[in-house]
Amino acid sequence: MVAKSILKHALKNAVEHGEPNAKAIIGSVLAAEPSLRGDVKAVAEGVRGAMQEIAGWSAEKRRKELLKMWPDALKKRERAAKEALGPLPNSNGKVVMRFAPNPNGPPTLGSSRGIVINGEYCKRYNGKLICRFDDTDPSLKKPLKEAYDWYLEDMEWLGYPPDKVVYASDRIPKYYKVAEELIMKRHAYVCTCPAEKFRKLKAEGKECPCRSQGNHEAMGLWKKMLNGGFGEGEAVLRIKTDMRHKDPAIRDWVAFRIRHGEHTRAGKKYIVWPMLDFEGAVEDHLLGTTHIIRGKDLRDSTERQKYIYRYMGWEYPVTLYWGRVAVHEFGKLSTSGISKGISEGKYGGWDDPRLPTIRALRRRGFQAEAIVKFWMGLGLSEKDVRASMATIEAFNKKLVDPKARRYFFVPKPKKIVVKGIPPTRVRLRYHPQADMGEREYFFKGEQEFYVPEAPDEFRLKDAFNVRKEGGGYTYAGKGLSGLPKLQWVSEPIEAELVMPGKTVKGVAERYLLEAKKGWVVQLERVGYARIDSVGNDKATLWLAHR
Repeated sequence: MVAKSILKHALKNAVEHGEPNAKAIIGSVLAAEPSLRGDVKAVAEGVRGAMQEIAGWSAEKRRKELLKMWPDALKKRERAAKEALGPLPNSNGKVVMRFAPNPNGPPTLGSSRGIVINGEYCKRYNGKLICRFDDTDPSLKKPLKEAYDWYLEDMEWLGYPPDKVVYASDRIPKYYKVAEELIMKRHAYVCTCPAEKFRKLKAEGKECPCRSQGNHEAMGLWKKMLNGGFGEGEAVLRIKTDMRHKDPAIRDWVAFRIRHGEHTRAGKKYIVWPMLDFEGAVEDHLLGTTHIIRGKDLRDSTERQKYIYRYMGWEYPVTLYWGRVAVHEFGKLSTSGISKGISEGKYGGWDDPRLPTIRALRRRGFQAEAIVKFWMGLGLSEKDVRASMATIEAFNKKLVDPKARRYFFVPKPKKIVVKGIPPTRVRLRYHPQADMGEREYFFKGEQEFYVPEAPDEFRLKDAFNVRKEGGGYTYAGKGLSGLPKLQWVSEPIEAELVMPGKTVKGVAERYLLEAKKGWVVQLERVGYARIDSVGNDKATLWLAHR
């Protein structure tokens, strides 16, 4: 009975985390069986035995055996993952949601959160997902031409292709129309105060002289803005709010400003551009957005936008907030910071393996489902969270391990010559559980091998033992022992492994030439990697993770 309890907890730990953890299993067993706390040593021995028993089982077999022994083992975890997202409030009718990036670079891991959560809600409620490019800054955050397509490609790769695509820079006249309605209703005015002067008035809760404009005077100044009568910074259109509002950020905020930069899509067609809060507010109405999800630090945006909705008689969408998620491996990298690093040669491009872009993660061999599971697990919460790539790596490992062929790669190889090998046929399975076939080697007499190190005695993994004698190495039998096991290569091809921060050169077995670009394989004793190129006796792989 005790052995069965230990085995089922070992299986549960292995199914949930990929590789079983002895300490975690012991803790689970003792929590479930308090009577065993007086004999922790025996429990630890039982756990080691259970881990050895399931070591060779496939992920599918582990899950199957676990559910046979413990049918409800995973229900709590699956329910928790589902409930983490929570129901969408006021979702009885039509659901329309939007993912609204600024395409000044490709999607990052952080921005994929918006794709996944919005997309998942639309799937759950049979809603409509809109990709709206908020590309109305032609200079400070200038859109990158290629990024538009990158976003659409990555949305589809993640499993959430948009039902509609909107480019804000194509719809500027629509924003002008709303601005002019607000001007005529005396809810907006053109402010020509120097920025520092208005900042001082705002801090003091005082109105600027421009605020008293009549609608026709304001419209004349607005037309002057549109016709190039003002330079950058000389005039802005402000939305009237409450100059004594407790939050200074809400007081008469800027809706339009003048920018003379050339836009990626619109060229120099426009010089008066909407601020994000104005453009987003109008678009959410025009597109029929029913639910908005945004960072809790953007509550001010909600309050600013609601003024427009009240003035225009519109109904504001249901708004949900989430906290920040910091993935500590990537620090505080921003899209603009990455762009600067690329231009300075710090990074090799937007898919540099050190970067948190979806393009980089895809090239390294991460699966879309791993990223989806990561965000679904965190759900929609206003709590700030610090996360680690280790979580995504664990999800990814579960996905790629059952289908990843095994190959040998030796970084910084040392060449040795082994003598005295009797006729020996070595068959290596491409996968320890799955039926993927095998590759075969035949050795006899004297043979060159490439290994990562050359101790006095070791085992060529899945082959035979080697012992150092005199100035060379000799065959030392096939018997299993406690010798260190080394990956090895004979008949090598040149190989390089691209890793975050460095590229490691080495050799790989010739059978790797039969693999295809894009495959995710396991380089034994090194890690999981995606084949980036292969051919002409050379292979380049990108490391995903250990």
